Amino acid sequence: MTRSSGILLHVSSLPGEFGIGNMGEDAFAFVDFLSESNQKLWQILPLGPTGYGNSPYQSYSAFAGSPLLISMKKLVQEGLLFDRELLNHQAFSETEVEYEEVEPVKIALLQRAFVRFQEQFIHFKEAYYHFLGEHSWWLNDYALFQALKEENELMIWNEWEDEFKKRDGHVLDRIYHEHADSINFHRFVQFIFFKQWFELKEYANEKDVQLVGDLPLYVSYDSSDVWANQDIFQLDKKGAMTHVGGVPPDYFSETGQLWGCPVFDWDRLEERQFDWWVARVHFCLNMFDLIRIDHFRGLESFWSVAADEQTAINGKWVPAKGRELFQLLQSQIGDLPVIAEDLGIITPAVEQLRLDFNFPGMKVLQFGYSSDETNEHLPHNFHTDTVVYTGTHDNDTTVGWLKSTTVAERKNLKAYFPISIRKMPEKMIELAWSSVATMAIMPLQDLLGLDSQSRMNIPGTTHGNWEWRFRWSQLKPMHLDYLNKITRLYNR
Repeated sequence: MTRSSGILLHVSSLPGEFGIGNMGEDAFAFVDFLSESNQKLWQILPLGPTGYGNSPYQSYSAFAGSPLLISMKKLVQEGLLFDRELLNHQAFSETEVEYEEVEPVKIALLQRAFVRFQEQFIHFKEAYYHFLGEHSWWLNDYALFQALKEENELMIWNEWEDEFKKRDGHVLDRIYHEHADSINFHRFVQFIFFKQWFELKEYANEKDVQLVGDLPLYVSYDSSDVWANQDIFQLDKKGAMTHVGGVPPDYFSETGQLWGCPVFDWDRLEERQFDWWVARVHFCLNMFDLIRIDHFRGLESFWSVAADEQTAINGKWVPAKGRELFQLLQSQIGDLPVIAEDLGIITPAVEQLRLDFNFPGMKVLQFGYSSDETNEHLPHNFHTDTVVYTGTHDNDTTVGWLKSTTVAERKNLKAYFPISIRKMPEKMIELAWSSVATMAIMPLQDLLGLDSQSRMNIPGTTHGNWEWRFRWSQLKPMHLDYLNKITRLYNR
């Protein structure tokens, strides 16, 4: 791999109409900014439709795209909406996503667009049927799942009547017929989402910008994936989770993290020749140029916690079958363009799994000053097969983190940077760019020098996350000049 650098920014954090970033003109403008500043990478978070808490890591589908990220202006250009229909919906915050307010507005507009889509179907027919042919293997289950959630007042699927919960074939055939409008609406929304996404991806690639997607290890319990594939998850006969995923006590939490996601039945996956996982990876490699596998260590062994536990403390490590999965994928694809998120408790076996498949691992500069000079997150200890971050979506901004460092961390920082705290954020960016790591990435918040108020997520909390948005007025010519300067200087 050649040396490269880029920016971490979720699509929802873009400026734009309707109170949430989208795949419209501001996304294209951000690609232009990346290209003009010689950045080769745009890393985003998962793109799926989100539920309670708005976390992109808790989605109704591992494959579907979020309706909230669809550009309404592009639907005007398609003739599916009128300008006047957009004029009454501009009074949203410019600095944070108001999910609860945005969702009903955008869904109502998409429903209007769906009516016109049906009226003008002849113009979309070929592309739409091609989309259905390519995606029906997941789309039919997802659209049916959403229709059944609406039928059941948005209850979790495990609370539905048994005939729905257990996917009785005759009942599902009836639902397809009785709820055809709802099912076709959800198919339409996904058609539009992927149409806009691939237009954006094509533009980015033309500008020599690669899109780095994020593949969470786990999926949400309340998802079409679990409902349609109950046998590959650890569930009881009633469909309830017996064990959930998480991590033991770590840097972020003294009691560990309890994610509430069902863990995989790897023996059953192997019996199915890992079909669901293989399809998922192929799907993501079509969507993105590179994929970051979140919680990579869970593919070697995972922290399994009984579903009735209140914290993640009383869990245990259980072997997974990631090696067998990657061997199968490698036989199909060859070298896999994967970044392994290998943060936290990493054993020699996890490290060997990463090395055997030539996946670069991750280092985070904010983690480098909590111990001594042997800390693996300090650049003088890096190997080239590394992606270095100033911070991730789970970290505070660098400015915010520096303000909250411990006495010991402050002492180590001073030894590494004999300068004032005020000047350290810029030096940390340059440290990442100058390192031997193959890729260097920073959240946009760090380039803009923003404090903790612009943090994206606080792990272990469910409110107030994923809401940050930037404004174009924050991005100055000096930021473009600075990125160009350090990218040329350090051969990125």
